[in-house]
Amino acid sequence: MRTGQEPRARVGVGEPWNSPEGEPAPSPLGVTGWVLVALRLPALALVVFGGLALLLALRLLERPLFGLRRPLTPFITQGVCLAVLAILGLRLEHWGRPMRRRGAIVANHASWLDIFVINALQRVYFVSKSEVAHWPVIGWLARATGTVFINRDAREARLQNEIFEARLRAGHHLCFFPEGTSTDGQRVLPFKPTLFAAFFAHGLNEILSIQPATLLYRAPEGEDSRFYGWWGSMEMLPHLLLVAGSRRRGQVTVVFHPPLAVAAHADRKALARACEAAVRACMEPRMEEADG
Repeated sequence: MRTGQEPRARVGVGEPWNSPEGEPAPSPLGVTGWVLVALRLPALALVVFGGLALLLALRLLERPLFGLRRPLTPFITQGVCLAVLAILGLRLEHWGRPMRRRGAIVANHASWLDIFVINALQRVYFVSKSEVAHWPVIGWLARATGTVFINRDAREARLQNEIFEARLRAGHHLCFFPEGTSTDGQRVLPFKPTLFAAFFAHGLNEILSIQPATLLYRAPEGEDSRFYGWWGSMEMLPHLLLVAGSRRRGQVTVVFHPPLAVAAHADRKALARACEAAVRACMEPRMEEADG
């Protein structure tokens, strides 16, 4: 978590998005809210850091036996994420099934919660900008869970594609947010095709699929519909306190769309457009309501 002028922790690449409606007015926590914060934060710390310690210990055995493959530790990550959502009172449901075939998941990006939500349903490895690897706490968690770090420098595109290829051939399911930034959860921004290029390298397009997924958050009763969104200049700690102090439960629904065969698309731009269309289709009613 950051304070002051430290860089904001966000998965993906790109400039922060800012809502034309501005940020929602913060709701006062009240006595009950602060009591919930005092109960939930220690529980979160115990689950997250206890899970991290267990994962690192198991990884000491897993690495020499399996190398790049991780047949055991992703289950710890998945269990931790399920526990985090339960502690925060965020109900989780999903439509469709996470794919089992080789490839990646792409989704709209609404919040820091997205990482816990997707990991709770599918054992994946996220793609993040390289700066995150050096951030306190967040960087440790990201490295331990096998996050793939990328640089925005075009000169390193070839190296990054090689890293992607190695992870995909090892059977890893990657996950990234092609919008390149997070929003208020009420819209889908245009998908950037850059990261899709790796799926066309060295014949990978013949064996890989991409599964689009739509994340739909429903705020606790009485709260702003953008309650779980985290974007622009919003700070991590205040938003965490807001979510942890909520007296009513919210909900997030993940819609897993049918996987798209990479080979069925002419290039990265066509694949990005197809994924965006699938994700956007579930979000359009919400977008129309926001615009109205």
